[in-house]
Amino acid sequence: MKRVYLASPFFNEKEINHVKQVEAILEEKGLQVFSPMRHSADAEVGSRQWSIETFTNDIKHIKWAEIVVGIYHGNYSDSGTAWELGYAYATDKPVILVHLGENSNLMVHEGAHANITLEELEDHDFNQLSSSFYSGAML
Repeated sequence: MKRVYLASPFFNEKEINHVKQVEAILEEKGLQVFSPMRHSADAEVGSRQWSIETFTNDIKHIKWAEIVVGIYHGNYSDSGTAWELGYAYATDKPVILVHLGENSNLMVHEGAHANITLEELEDHDFNQLSSSFYSGAML
């Protein structure tokens, strides 16, 4: 069972629904998923302790993962998610980027092993890990 870190913003209902949808797809494929949305720190949100615990736990799980899946809402969608994707790339983790937005930033899509849509995620083979390039609008 491959280990997957799910990088995504979850600041509003739309983003939360996308996380739930992607979690379900990945779990249906038999993947072991770490989703930061499901693992918040015990400390008060916004406190220094919360910040440290959240950062440390996310880094630990990116290291734990064999693959990072990112939900990407387009250019400037979330700086934290972009950081996680960059860290994954720097540590040689294949990044599967699920594009939901109308455009992309070249640093995000060029750092991805595969650039796919939500519909393509359902058929994506996580054992073969084929690569694909982004072909939409970019900034």
